[in-house]
Amino acid sequence: MGPRFDMYAATITPKFVKYIVSANRVVRQSTLPPTIEGLVDIRASQINGCGACLDMHVKEAVQAGETPLRLSLIAAWRETTVFTDAERAALELTEQGTRLADGNGVDDAVWEAAASHFDTEQLAALVAQIALINAFNRMNVMIKMPGGSYEVGQLDEA
Repeated sequence: MGPRFDMYAATITPKFVKYIVSANRVVRQSTLPPTIEGLVDIRASQINGCGACLDMHVKEAVQAGETPLRLSLIAAWRETTVFTDAERAALELTEQGTRLADGNGVDDAVWEAAASHFDTEQLAALVAQIALINAFNRMNVMIKMPGGSYEVGQLDEA
């Protein structure tokens, strides 16, 4: 099992990915808690079926100290007690922002819940992170980039 093509054999892909990674660095420099970023990345990647992104973000979360219990419960976060109210608001916003094609957009109540936990800068970073991970997911899913071989930190200089 391998990708449909080598993304880096084309001249456009490395340039495009460099800009997305640069945008991600902007989010990482924000005051949005890194734990929230990780939950967003994992939940959107679960929804989109992106094995490559799940491989990366789960391993990165473990390295950052996330617990196996919380990682294993992200997909069922509504039925658990291990996530804070702020994390729940971010997960709900992630789900609705990822499932825009379902035609419902983001409910006002979901937005208000997120706004009650995050300031304007953090909300902007949260929205940006949801958009970024969805872009990465879509690229990887379209080319069938497999997960499983990511090593923590391997893309730090990308």
